[in-house]
Amino acid sequence: MSKRDYYDILGVSKGADADEIKKAYRKMAIKYHPDKNEGDKQAEEKFKEAAEAYEVLSNPEKRQRYNQFGHAANAQSANGGGYGGQGMNMEDIFSQFGDIFGGGGGFEGFFGGGGGRQSGGRRVARGSNLRIKVRLTLEEIANGTEKKIKVNKQIICKTCDGTGAKDQSSFQTCKTCGGQGAVRRVTNTILGQMQTTSTCPTCNGEGSVITSKCSVCHGDGVVRGEETISLNVPAGVSEGMQLSMSGKGNSAPRGGVPGDLIILIEEIPHETLKRDGNNVIYDLHITFIDAALGTSIEVPTIDGKAKIKIDPGTQGGKILRLKGKGVPEVNSYHRGDQLIHINIWTPKALSNEERALLEKLQNSPNFKPNPGKNEKSFFERMKEYFE
Repeated sequence: MSKRDYYDILGVSKGADADEIKKAYRKMAIKYHPDKNEGDKQAEEKFKEAAEAYEVLSNPEKRQRYNQFGHAANAQSANGGGYGGQGMNMEDIFSQFGDIFGGGGGFEGFFGGGGGRQSGGRRVARGSNLRIKVRLTLEEIANGTEKKIKVNKQIICKTCDGTGAKDQSSFQTCKTCGGQGAVRRVTNTILGQMQTTSTCPTCNGEGSVITSKCSVCHGDGVVRGEETISLNVPAGVSEGMQLSMSGKGNSAPRGGVPGDLIILIEEIPHETLKRDGNNVIYDLHITFIDAALGTSIEVPTIDGKAKIKIDPGTQGGKILRLKGKGVPEVNSYHRGDQLIHINIWTPKALSNEERALLEKLQNSPNFKPNPGKNEKSFFERMKEYFE
């Protein structure tokens, strides 16, 4: 089943700014929130669908890729899953609400609970995204490839398993919020009592405080390290295209949600072939003798050598096409062609014997391209060139 357009899901135009997108998502999230539509599977799916659309359109990089490639930009994962916006669960969705509704969850003020939230109201930290460049050959781009890349990043501290504490006894329930990670405040207004929820200032929404920190990470739960990541690059990517690996960015403090890894594609120029969209260009230089008599020549392709036939009387500027020898489209069975541009090579120096031979052929009718009045024959122009 094909996915709906993200802009249609939120009911905004493609040129909508960040505020319009945020307001549209807020409206959808309130309408289809699970606490308001208990047991309604259709409402739950719409709730997840809206969250996925917002997760992509609220991120400038993901939105740019989506505008350029549509859902194909997010369809291929380096781990078999999805590039950004894919496979969101309820915990991922609720982690967005700090930005949308403020505080440590926001929905408690609307529905008095937030029962679908697995974190119990506690704030979940998120690691930052990372950007790296991956250079690929034309052959790797055409066929797809798997890359093992080493990434220097924030990783989980092995000493404390990412908790940031010296041991389990070092955790103490936050006295300010009672372990909830959020504090509620009731305000009397002319409309009655209004309840608001905000992140606990003492524990920063974590629900607990550390009395004795880990000696290695000093309470952060993360340290600087290196991770080897397996990246499956789909066939057909292009220069400047960005891929996103969800959860492969910097690890978050104290067991939070890791950021994403953004991969920028760079193409390594090929020695003889030149890419033009999904087509591949090759400039073939042949002598005018081969062009006149015809010949068979081997030419390079992405997949190796291929023999082509040059018909007798081939003219300079002719383009030969090798069907299906180009670059495939991303996530498609369609593949471009290889275009071979014929160029006639003319020698710049001739021996006396070679010059005499060409002069004998100069007056032959077959060596004149039917010149009109006052036009010079092919060999007259050649003679002037050599002289």
